[in-house]
Amino acid sequence: MPQLLRFSGALEQDPAIAEWFAAKPSTLAALVRPWFAEWRACGADVRELVHDGCPVVCVEDAPFGYVHVFTAHAAVGFFHGASLPDPAGVLVGAGKSMRHVKLRPGVATDAVALTALIRAAYHDIQGRVAQERLPAAPA
Repeated sequence: MPQLLRFSGALEQDPAIAEWFAAKPSTLAALVRPWFAEWRACGADVRELVHDGCPVVCVEDAPFGYVHVFTAHAAVGFFHGASLPDPAGVLVGAGKSMRHVKLRPGVATDAVALTALIRAAYHDIQGRVAQERLPAAPA
């Protein structure tokens, strides 16, 4: 398993997140605010920070999700989205690992599917962090 991406400076509740939401267009920020709250509610080990201009959630310092606002849509993103189960087919992206769900004003979101992805991403990163803690197998 490749080494996990790590971000320093994650906090239990980063005040920069509230500032980020306040600075975004309210219509688009409203699309991702409840999903960021869903990320936060995953567990006591969730930490957050603003990285590359968007709110990110981590377990310890290993990122697993983010939200972002663009000109005409918003996104709920997953650092290891390519490995997540997505039976509803809501994830988009073709990168090696990252995927996201696009949210648009006036377009319904599959809340059940997105909630399941958020939970799966949280459990996935917990497993990845635990796996890194294991001692290396002898050669």
